[in-house]
Amino acid sequence: MNTLFTNDLTEDYIRKNSTKEPELLRMLEEETYRFTGNPRMLSGFLQGRVLSFLSRLIRPERILEIGTFTGYSALCLCEGLAPGGILHTIECNDEIAPVARKYFDLSEYKNQIVFHIGDARTLLPGIRETFQLVYLDGEKKEYPEYFALVSDKISSGGLLICDNLLWNGKVFDQPEPADHSTKAILEFTNAITRDLRFESIILPIRDGIMIARKK
Repeated sequence: MNTLFTNDLTEDYIRKNSTKEPELLRMLEEETYRFTGNPRMLSGFLQGRVLSFLSRLIRPERILEIGTFTGYSALCLCEGLAPGGILHTIECNDEIAPVARKYFDLSEYKNQIVFHIGDARTLLPGIRETFQLVYLDGEKKEYPEYFALVSDKISSGGLLICDNLLWNGKVFDQPEPADHSTKAILEFTNAITRDLRFESIILPIRDGIMIARKK
């Protein structure tokens, strides 16, 4: 699928002419590619810098992330936290959690990250916070449930950022009956587009990032 910024030459040019990521993130990316089974799940430089930039623009006091993986995106989002701010991040895979925890502990945000292990659908009702930024990058087939659980937790003017909305081009065609992830992404996209509380746009960065602002 041809999406913006997926060409290696283009991404190299952007990397050379953009603010560099912290050295800790470079180390984390390297370890993720060396020791995990699916390193492409990592946000990477371009998407990470977009997340950092958006977070810095709004200076959130509270951030929620669903889908930690090895912690790269969480650390990018933390770069924009207001002084004393907190990021809650949820990961369902306890086998990958030690990598994320290692880099959280090495970072300057160690005391600002609350790391939850488990099913986000079970954990979210117990997180009684209002968030200025929410980032969804968890199980795709659960996106509609995530939206139902987090939409009321987002403050007015807050951002909801969602990854994989183009889903490798599968969203352009009628999904197969057994393709629950694609159907869920389409359902989620429909729901947020029709929700009058939000205004949104999908950017063709990597696998498609939706940025929605709550009115």
